[in-house]
Amino acid sequence: MTESYSNASASSSSSLNSSFPDTEDDHTIASILAEQENSKTEGKPLGKRLSHLDSIPHTPRINGEIPDVNDATFDHERLSERLATYGLGELQIEGDGNCQFRALADQLFCSPDYHKHVRKQIIKQLKHFKKLYEGYVPMNYKSYLKKMKKLGEWGDHVTLQAAADRFRAKICLVTSFRDTCYIEIVPKDGNPTRELWLSFWSEVHYNSIYASGDVPTQKPRRKHWLF
Repeated sequence: MTESYSNASASSSSSLNSSFPDTEDDHTIASILAEQENSKTEGKPLGKRLSHLDSIPHTPRINGEIPDVNDATFDHERLSERLATYGLGELQIEGDGNCQFRALADQLFCSPDYHKHVRKQIIKQLKHFKKLYEGYVPMNYKSYLKKMKKLGEWGDHVTLQAAADRFRAKICLVTSFRDTCYIEIVPKDGNPTRELWLSFWSEVHYNSIYASGDVPTQKPRRKHWLF
């Protein structure tokens, strides 16, 4: 998904056809990510701001059609108004087709740059627990996994459910939907141990959200052998 609607119909051509390496040292990555995770702010009080809202039951689904320019513009305005109403701010995530995974990585590890690791873990979840997800995918499941493994492939609500299950997280989604302001995605097995907060400009883009005064300052990207 992309931050600019004018480019929403195309993912990054250079990243779309590539996939993350299968030979990455997961143990080393996990150790480095654990250090990032331990430094993040715990107990963000965002849930209290939306506690009076009813969350609709979440049904995993693949992405729908991109709205036309007029609908997308109204959707973005609606989302911005909702975030302002509840005192929420967005960390703007790069619109390169990896925005869902980047936003999740920011919430999990305080850095969108760990999106490759997040995507890899989600694919593992989808692959190892096929029976939990294949009923929501209206195409050959193996082909779906092969497509979703590619960097630049847009995440959907199936991958969000897999992320909730893999990371034992409640994913709180503030949306631009006309009739649905707020969706909670919870693990299918067991209670969540953390909350992840994302905004969803319907079928266009995901950002990472914080209390308006707590949005982290974006730092210049540093090259790292893991990325």
